[in-house]
Amino acid sequence: MATNFAKLHEDICFKRAGGKVLWQPRIQCWIADKLFEKGELPGIYKGMTNVDIYKELGCSNRIYEYNPCFQAVYDDTIQESWEKDGAITRHIIKTPVGTLTEEDKSVPSTYATYKQKWLVCNEDDLKIMTYVEQHTNWTYSQETFDRVHEKWGDIGAPCVYIPRVSVQRLYLNLMGVEEGVYALYDYPETVEEYFTALRECHFRLIDVINESPINIINFGDNVHSGTLSPELFKKYVLPEYQMRCERLHKGGKFVYAHFDGDNRGLMEFYQQTGLDGLEAITPKPQGDVELAEVKKYIGDMVFIDGIPAIYFDKEFSEETLIACVHECLDLFAPNLILGISDEISSTGDIERVRLVGKIVDEYNAKLQ
Repeated sequence: MATNFAKLHEDICFKRAGGKVLWQPRIQCWIADKLFEKGELPGIYKGMTNVDIYKELGCSNRIYEYNPCFQAVYDDTIQESWEKDGAITRHIIKTPVGTLTEEDKSVPSTYATYKQKWLVCNEDDLKIMTYVEQHTNWTYSQETFDRVHEKWGDIGAPCVYIPRVSVQRLYLNLMGVEEGVYALYDYPETVEEYFTALRECHFRLIDVINESPINIINFGDNVHSGTLSPELFKKYVLPEYQMRCERLHKGGKFVYAHFDGDNRGLMEFYQQTGLDGLEAITPKPQGDVELAEVKKYIGDMVFIDGIPAIYFDKEFSEETLIACVHECLDLFAPNLILGISDEISSTGDIERVRLVGKIVDEYNAKLQ
C-alpha cells in the first residue's frame, strides 16, 4: 500500500503527523459472523485473509493480535486447567486457599459463548482471586511480536489492550454486573483488598510493557456510565487510570481507554484521567452524547473512532454517514484516528468502509 499506516498511526498518537488523520475501522465482527453463517465471505472477499481484506479496502487495522505478546504466569502454588463437557467449557483455578470454577456455554448462532457460571460468586471466592493476583507475574514474547508483525506489516502500529481495572474487572470478568454491585456495598473491605492486589499485579505487567517495543497501550475497560456511576468512577477507576498512566508515560507509551457505552456523567473526568486518548465513544443516535459535546470535554486528547456502527447499515443513508465523517474531521482533526464505534456489524455494508476511506484520503491529500 502507498501509505505506511503503521507510521501514520504512531505519528498521530505522538502528534507528529502534520495534520493527517487515519481511517482505522474494526471489521472483524463482520468477517467472523459472515464466516460463521455461510462458511465463506461474500463477493470479492471470498477466500481472502483478514490482511487481504484490509489491503483491498485500503484502510488500517488496530492490531490487537499483539495481545498474546504478554502472558500471565502463575507461580507453582496455582494450577489452572480447562475441561470440555459438550457445549460447556469449564475453567478451573486451584490454589492453596481454595478453588475457583467458571463455565462458558457455546451456542449455535455465533462463535461467541455466554457465561453460565462466573469465576467469582461470593466473598470467599474473591479472597481466592486476591491470592491469584498476588501470585501472578508476566512475560513478554518477542517471537510472538515478530510473527504478528510479519503477518500485518505496515497496516497498523503494534498495540495491545491490558486487563480491566477494579470495578470493570469485577463486572465483566469475575462476577457480572449485579453481583459486582452487591460486592461493592456488602463487603467493600474485601473488594478493596482485591483491587490493591490487582493494581500491583498490573504494575508488574506495565513494567514488562515498558521494556517492550509496543508503544500504543489501551485500557480495554468497556466503560459504560449505565453501570459505572460518576461516584464509582471517581472512587475506583479514576485513581487507577492516573497511576497506570503515570507509570506507562515513564516508558514513553501512548495510553488510551475504551469508553464504548453511554458517557453521560463521565465526560467531566476525561482530562483528569491522565490518558492521551479515548476510544470508541459512541455518539447519538447510537450512544447518548453529541460529537460536539465530546469535543468540549476531550480537548486535545486523541479521539479514536467516532462513527456510530449503525451508520454502516442501509437503514441509514450514505449521506448521513458522509456527514458524520465530515463532522468528525471538522471537530477532532488532527488529533483523530477515525474508526467505527465500536465495530461494523454483520448486517453492515462493507463497501461503506471503502467510501469513508476515500473521504479521508482526499482530506489528507489536501494537506500536501
